[in-house]
Formats: sequence, structure tokens, C-alpha cells
Amino acid sequence: MISSSLFKYILSLIAILMTLYAFFPYIGKIRKGEVKPHIFSWIIWGITTFLVFFAQIVSQGGPGAWPIGVSGSITIYVALLAYRKHSDHSISLMDWFFLIGALAAIPIWFFTSDPLWAVVCLTTIDVLGFGPTIRRSYEFPYEENIGFFALFTVRNFVSILALDKLSLTTVLFPATIIFFCLLLIALIASRRLIVSQNK
Repeated sequence: MISSSLFKYILSLIAILMTLYAFFPYIGKIRKGEVKPHIFSWIIWGITTFLVFFAQIVSQGGPGAWPIGVSGSITIYVALLAYRKHSDHSISLMDWFFLIGALAAIPIWFFTSDPLWAVVCLTTIDVLGFGPTIRRSYEFPYEENIGFFALFTVRNFVSILALDKLSLTTVLFPATIIFFCLLLIALIASRRLIVSQNK
């Protein structure tokens, strides 16, 4: 019989493999110009994901935190790739608002010794990171990949199951990302339906 500890390591490995499985085709599509990620969203997500990973480690998240760390590393790479490929030139005033709001909130991490408040702040920032992508997906629903966000929905659920310690500090971030990935999937699917009906 598999011990609880070993089961969590296996779940963590599954979540990491799902992360890699989701990202590699997505990165390939960016390189081919088939997907055009919004650079502001990916910068915000890269910073916040890494900081949440450290907060989860401090809060004894254990193996369940590892997929978040792997995701943070690859997310920063996607932001760099989006910059190099000039993936999205449609940067609006609202996008600047999201980026500046997100970056302005980061110093809160340094002014609190409580990982929970840091995670609350970082989760809020990460949600702001969805702003430019939601706006762009509404305008250009075929330039984002539904499957990618579906995989991340499942990956975050598996990451929660792999956590050593379930607390608001360790669960808030992945649970919130699940919600917003589902919201984004619904938006893209509905916009594609509307666009196809209007052709």
C-alpha cells in the first residue's frame, strides 16, 4: 500500500509533468506565431507564481508547492519569449493599469512577516494579470489556447491534492487560478461561438 507521503510525491510529479505537457506545445505555438500571449500578463504571472512558491514552501506546502515553482520558471521564460517574438502589440491604457497595479502591490511581500497576507496580495496581483489576457481573448478569441488553460485547471487541482499542509496560505493561490482559468475558458469558447455565427 502506498503511504500518504509517497502518494503526495506522486501527485506532485504528475502535476509537474502536466505543467511541462501544457507548456511545451504552447511555447511551440508562440514560436510559430499561432498563439500571441500578452506580455504584461506573463510578466505578472511569472513574478507572482515564484513568490507564491516561496510562500508555500515557508508554510510547509511540501511537494504540492513544487509544481508552482516549475510553473513560475517556465512562465518567466514565456514572458521573455513573448517579448522577443513581439507577440502582442495591442497594449492599451487598461493593460498599463493592470501592470502598474500589480507591480505596486509586490512590496507588500516585504512589509509583512505573515505568509498568508503575502499570498492574498500575490493572488490578487495574479488575478490582475488575467486582465490583459481576458481583454485580448475577448477581442481575438482564436489567438489563445483553451487546452492550455484547461490543463492548468487540472494541474492546480492536482497540486492542491499534493500539498502536505492544507491551509488558506497554501490553497488560496491554486484554487483562485482554477476559478479564473475556467472563467477564461468560458469566455474564449463563448466568443469563438459568437464570432463563428457572425461570419
